[in-house]
Amino acid sequence: MNPITYAFGIVAAVLALIAIIELMRRGTLRERHAAWWFVGGILALVLAVFPQVLTWAAQTLGIAVPTNLVFFVAIGLLFLVNLQHGAELTRIEAKMRTLAERSAFHEARIEALEEQGRPDASTQEEEK
Repeated sequence: MNPITYAFGIVAAVLALIAIIELMRRGTLRERHAAWWFVGGILALVLAVFPQVLTWAAQTLGIAVPTNLVFFVAIGLLFLVNLQHGAELTRIEAKMRTLAERSAFHEARIEALEEQGRPDASTQEEEK
C-alpha cells in the first residue's frame, strides 16, 4: 500500500473521531446518537492502521472484493443510525402530541375560569 494512502486513511479516521468527540463535548451530539458514529470511526481507524484485517475479513466471509465489505458495513451502520433516529422521532412526536393536548386543555380551562370570573355585560352597562 502506498504510504501516502496509508497515512491519509489514518488521518481521516482520527479526524472523524475527533469531530465526533468534539460534537459530544459541545453538546451538539448526544452520547446515545453518537454511539454508532463512534463505532464507525473506530472501525475506520482499525482498518486504516491494519488494512490486512479487511482482506482477511472479506476472505473469511467469502466476499471477493474487500471494498464491498466496507460498503456493506457502512450501509449497515447508516441503517442503524437511521433506525435509531426514527425511534427517537416517534418518541418525540408522541411527547409533542401529549403536550399539545395538555396545552389545549389548559387553554380551555383558563377561558372557562375567565368567563366565570367576568361580570356579565348587562351588569356592566347598568353600573355606567
